[in-house]
Amino acid sequence: MNPLIRIEHLSICHGQHNLVDDVSLHVDAGEWLALVGESGSGKSLTALACLGLLPPSLRSDGVVHVAGTHLSQASASTLRALRGGRVGMIYQEPLSALNPLQRIGQQLIEAVTLHKSIDRALARQQVIRLLREVGIDEPERRLRAWPHELSGGQRQRVVIAMALVNSPTVLIADEPTTALDALLQSQILDLLKSLQKSRQLSILFISHNLPQVRRYADRVMVMQAGRVIESAATEVIFSAPQQAYTQKLLQPFASPIKPTLNDSASTVLSISQLLVRYPRKQAWWGGITAWHEAVKGVGLTLRAGESLGIVGESGSGKSSLAAALLRLTPAQGRVVVLGRDWLALQGRDLRQARAQLQIVFQDPYGSLSPRLTVADIVAEGLLAHASLSAAALDTAVVTALQAVSLDPDTRHRYPHEFSGGQRQRIALARAIILKPAILILDEPTSALDRHTQGEVVELLRRIQAEQGIAMLFISHDLAVVRALCHRLIVLREGRIIEQGDCERIFQAPQHSYTKALVADLPREQPTQQRA
Repeated sequence: MNPLIRIEHLSICHGQHNLVDDVSLHVDAGEWLALVGESGSGKSLTALACLGLLPPSLRSDGVVHVAGTHLSQASASTLRALRGGRVGMIYQEPLSALNPLQRIGQQLIEAVTLHKSIDRALARQQVIRLLREVGIDEPERRLRAWPHELSGGQRQRVVIAMALVNSPTVLIADEPTTALDALLQSQILDLLKSLQKSRQLSILFISHNLPQVRRYADRVMVMQAGRVIESAATEVIFSAPQQAYTQKLLQPFASPIKPTLNDSASTVLSISQLLVRYPRKQAWWGGITAWHEAVKGVGLTLRAGESLGIVGESGSGKSSLAAALLRLTPAQGRVVVLGRDWLALQGRDLRQARAQLQIVFQDPYGSLSPRLTVADIVAEGLLAHASLSAAALDTAVVTALQAVSLDPDTRHRYPHEFSGGQRQRIALARAIILKPAILILDEPTSALDRHTQGEVVELLRRIQAEQGIAMLFISHDLAVVRALCHRLIVLREGRIIEQGDCERIFQAPQHSYTKALVADLPREQPTQQRA
């Protein structure tokens, strides 16, 4: 069979450093090949090489054939026709993949008209149909939205629709479902699987979600430090991995032994009737005529040393809730933090109180300034909230880095010198150096491989046990939530539809939506390890 993707002896270098080393692979028509490996193993660079999109600072050698085109010999016009036409690409970070200066509809319709001689009205109908297929509600209205007006999951669905809109023969998917809830992840991947069969679509799939890989992929290639160390049919890889690294990568989370919660622990956060809304329609004179209510009457409590998980579909209000707690968006209702009326604080009082409530963001690559050293990044909060000598500041940075199991001697390096898991530890050190009472974690493990996720979960458990920090954990990854959280809240359309003990909800969910989420959770199975 003639492969639609064929790579022979691909090497990618930055100076004298090999980022991808002698990689060869092929993807046949109608085949689903998964690339797995830790962050920084060369998976995304290999995918970018398939479209000739490597940064100019990198040097590449080898042969890449995609959809019958030899990339190194192709003209600029041939490459333009290939990208977005015969080859679709789903990028990992949808906010970067979408033009912030164009409405969603304009970008999608342009993707059609650039590759097909088609009327814009017909292209619009095609786009609306595909948006509905990938789970966008009210697609006609969403066409008028700007990228920043959509949730992360909604943006990801738009990117998926853009990749599929021209019926490509090859699809390169780099973490395509990271920002989606478990139910929608399966719906999108089921859609891709059906297209794979009906159109003989070739799929190069990059993912950290190993249960998904096992469920959908035909073959798996494992990458480590830029090299392919193992390749076989999916069931062979999962049932009998040969390499020690593969065996480590495939290990499921350890049993969810969480820090013991003290029944007498004090309440550090109390929320009642929280309302967060955004303007939806504006009159010609500037007045708001319609509002979108992102959070509707939410109430919750959080005790010292407790982990509270918040799950729900994209656009359910999870991030809006976090933004309201951080005072980054206006909100109504009552929020009490450590006995103080949080929403009433202003000026200096608010600035001082912010030290008690810190956040770790989703993206360990985008949340750290590339121009600052690790020491500068970690010390930034202390500089804003305390007056310390240079020696005392350095001691505090060293202590924080040791708390997250990072070598303090690395504090003078820059973020690009660290792996994804190490960067997330740096972000965590930046948050805990202020000794906050509450830590908000917004999808802190979604960009990490499964093994590194497990390390971060263990680190969070240890820090919580040692420091008694209360954690508000927002995630789409139910396996991580189950491993870390004491209680669970399920949000849908801005309202709490179920809450209670985390393990009880996983064992016996009550609401139909929660049942669907839990039922769709892939079951990780232990691998057979060879001596």
